[in-house]
Amino acid sequence: MNKDMKNIEAVVFDMDGVLLDTETICDRTWAMAAKTFGLDSQVDFVNECRGTNLHDTSIIFKKHLGQDFDVDGFMKLTSEYFHEIEFSEGIPLMPYAKEILEYLKPKYRIVLASSTRGESVKRQLTNAGLIDFFETRTTGDMVTHSKPDPEIYRLACQSIGMKPENCVAVEDSPNGIKSAAAAGLNVIMIPDKIKPTEKIKALCSNIFDSLQGLKTVL
Repeated sequence: MNKDMKNIEAVVFDMDGVLLDTETICDRTWAMAAKTFGLDSQVDFVNECRGTNLHDTSIIFKKHLGQDFDVDGFMKLTSEYFHEIEFSEGIPLMPYAKEILEYLKPKYRIVLASSTRGESVKRQLTNAGLIDFFETRTTGDMVTHSKPDPEIYRLACQSIGMKPENCVAVEDSPNGIKSAAAAGLNVIMIPDKIKPTEKIKALCSNIFDSLQGLKTVL
């Protein structure tokens, strides 16, 4: 913990639950879809799916609910509900999101590694006024396996020609932390919906209550 960050040249941000409060909206939409599908109002394996793309979410669903479960139909419904909320209410920024990007931008290269599809990432970051902070965006539709697989973080580092050891990932979920650590990045955790276990703490250089904590090490 509290690792020296003097070799860091780039900061790789996750989006959901780190910059945008999409996780709160997702929990609402999953509960709504679960009710429609006759499942418990809150699918109890939701935390396993945080930070994964549609392909890996499908595998998790079928593990818990059987191979015949209509994952595509469920996810299509959550997506429809999400868009309704996004366009009627907007997506709130996480605390200090814009301030920390403004602080870091002159000092580091800033890139994104999000399991969300590129089209949604572009729209949501644009609407939030954050899109111009990012040099590159590596998204869920660009990888075969999403977090916790290291592929997305390896690609994000390659996108700016950086070695992983010279990059730090900013993540909120265990899947994201495992992905970044396996790719060889330093990891800073800002917990959102899931508190870190001892195993997750061991993979992190630092853990802060909010994004403002990044100013103490970067």
